[in-house]
Amino acid sequence: MIISSDRTVQSAMSEAVFAGFEVHELSTSRGTVHAVVGGSGPPLLLLHGYPQSHLMWRAVAPLLAARYTVVASDLAGYGASFRPNPTPDHDPHGKRSMALDQVEAMAALGFDSFAVAGHDRGGRVAYRMALDHPTRVQRLAVLDIVPTGEVWRRADRHFARGYWHWAFLAQPAPLPERLIGAAPDAFFDFHVRAGMGLGVESTRYPREVMDAYRRVFDDEGALEAMCEDYRAGASVDVAHDDADLEAGRRIDCPVLVLWAGRGGLPRFYTDVVEVWRPWAPDVRGEAVDASHFLAEDRPEEIADHLLAFLAAS
Repeated sequence: MIISSDRTVQSAMSEAVFAGFEVHELSTSRGTVHAVVGGSGPPLLLLHGYPQSHLMWRAVAPLLAARYTVVASDLAGYGASFRPNPTPDHDPHGKRSMALDQVEAMAALGFDSFAVAGHDRGGRVAYRMALDHPTRVQRLAVLDIVPTGEVWRRADRHFARGYWHWAFLAQPAPLPERLIGAAPDAFFDFHVRAGMGLGVESTRYPREVMDAYRRVFDDEGALEAMCEDYRAGASVDVAHDDADLEAGRRIDCPVLVLWAGRGGLPRFYTDVVEVWRPWAPDVRGEAVDASHFLAEDRPEEIADHLLAFLAAS
């Protein structure tokens, strides 16, 4: 197990960005999960995407904290959480393993059941959690994803051009790590910043946050963890999804699906909700006028959607 080299910096940033939230280092069976906790009421876990950290929830979390005890954590391999040692089967970075980390982290806070909302890779951890731990997850919200098995099953030339990083990052080590490491500025600008639709800095993306996202591409351990996340997504995660689908396992709790109207999903899938329906009988959703990074583009709107969903009978 490896600990992030700039944990102190990231913890200090957590305190600065999440005013009124407490920073926690939560012990789990695999390592320590970094999280911020704030608010009061029923527990709500927020999970981030690639290449971000819990910082992506900085504008949404305070809006939810008036009604919920909000926990925004870093996934294994990201931010200031522990980094699993890679294995040939990529299981340590699989969403089943990552989901168990978060279940144990919530238990360390005293929460045996909770609602969860996840964006991007965090959404994949969240729906795997709902499948593997149905008594833990009361409600599930996923932002800008469809199930991983469905992604690969339906992939075509449009997907290959639009989400090329899926196949690139999943290439065997150390190919993507070395290529990205040779030109991290170019990769960040033409991949991450371009996905945010940013030509210049925006008030939605403060410089210190953008710098935090950019720094991970200079960190060999973080870069390896992100690639392993995608390698797992092209292997063990698909195997788990396929096994559940074949066995008829479904997500029991209510599910909200939100997707970026200016992102890739509307181009790849005619009806995003219908893609989810075989997995989640109680599913609803709609597009948000935003880039893929919709929680940072439209925090007030995302918070409103989540509050309405969580309060629904």
